[in-house]
Amino acid sequence: MKKFLVMILLGGMSMHIASAQLHLSLNQAIEIALSDNPTIKVADLEIERYDYVYKQTVSSLYPQVSVSGQYSLAIRNQQMAEGLSFGGKNTFNATASLTLPLFAPSVYRQMKLTKTQMAMAVESARSNRIEMVAAVRSAFYNVLLAEQSMKVLKEAYETTESVVNNTKELYENGLAAEYDYITAQVQLSNLKPQLLQAEKGIELTKLQLKMYLSIPEDVEINIIGELNNFRDRVLLNEDYEVDLSKNTTIVNLDLQSELLDHQEKLIQTTRMPTIAAFGQISYIGQERVNLGGLLGSMTGGGTTTENQSKFWWQYPINVGAQISIPLFAGFNKTNQIKAIRNQRAQLDAQRDYAERGVKLQVQQAINTLLTARESMLANELTVEQAQKAYEISYTRFAAGAGTILELNNSLLTLTQAHLNYSQAIYDYLSAHAAYEKALGVEAPEQMTTTME
Repeated sequence: MKKFLVMILLGGMSMHIASAQLHLSLNQAIEIALSDNPTIKVADLEIERYDYVYKQTVSSLYPQVSVSGQYSLAIRNQQMAEGLSFGGKNTFNATASLTLPLFAPSVYRQMKLTKTQMAMAVESARSNRIEMVAAVRSAFYNVLLAEQSMKVLKEAYETTESVVNNTKELYENGLAAEYDYITAQVQLSNLKPQLLQAEKGIELTKLQLKMYLSIPEDVEINIIGELNNFRDRVLLNEDYEVDLSKNTTIVNLDLQSELLDHQEKLIQTTRMPTIAAFGQISYIGQERVNLGGLLGSMTGGGTTTENQSKFWWQYPINVGAQISIPLFAGFNKTNQIKAIRNQRAQLDAQRDYAERGVKLQVQQAINTLLTARESMLANELTVEQAQKAYEISYTRFAAGAGTILELNNSLLTLTQAHLNYSQAIYDYLSAHAAYEKALGVEAPEQMTTTME
């Protein structure tokens, strides 16, 4: 993903040598955010951590091999009787042991528990991605809204400027009153602060989007698309339902319940026997001792012959099996199980309450979405009517039948209608994003537009 961003940056720099510029569609913005945002990286690392925890648990079933060595120097040997000691002065001991679990129920259950923990980490990462997608979409739509508002205000400014020039010419030729000329100038002056505010609004919305995408502030971004493009795509895919199967809150509560089941069964396994096989081989070397006449019959006079080694070496080998059966632990496990069942009862109550809350949230999102849709369609009609009213008032003013006040009011109404329409589209798209977020939709529908 980082290579993807670097390629885009390099491409933008090659096209705009004077300053770095990045062209972004909505899907590209989401892809970059899911790749480079620190929140997403931390969630992915948590999944990786649980993968290591699972492998660590599985390793308990592998053979355990250990090797040890020991050397001892006898400063004073142990005595069997007064004046009679045994044991060599120097002793070497090397031991290798192997243990292989044959039946370890607690390990098997711990493996299942760890898998559930990993699933919870995956769900947490999915929840973070859903939150990030919703935030990026909102920021992206904010930029489009600011740019579209800027475009509307620029058109209004240019139109008003044209009216001022025409009125000035009529005034200089004695065909218009000075009041009309001054009124037109005032209308033009009133639009300048709005233009400045809209320009600052674009800068702020782009800074917010850069923050989500971890893009440096000095990199200029160019947003691809218009609000109308996204509006049309959403309208074509209207199919609203209350499906909570992917809602992150519900899924997480179900995983917590599953985790409690594994914890209870894990405690139950501690009451079961465990069986392991073992093997051990030792290699022991002990310095021979001259026992004199005491063992003369066994050593041929009690002296060490030239053919004998200075050390006596032996290598005992042992194999076997070990079983461990828990019998009584002071009701500790019983109380642990009761505590976990109490937690499950609490969790069941929480899930029931959360499910009702999520259903209400989704239904509210649908209602908001439908309301925003009707408002958007109504504002679309208002724009058409305001455009006709302005054209009529302009024709009347040009013919000398209308007043400058009538023209300014119609232009103001048209400008406000365009701004309200843009805001209505933004509200509709935001409501649709909130609806998908409530359902737990991770990847939004493809909304990219072709780069011109």
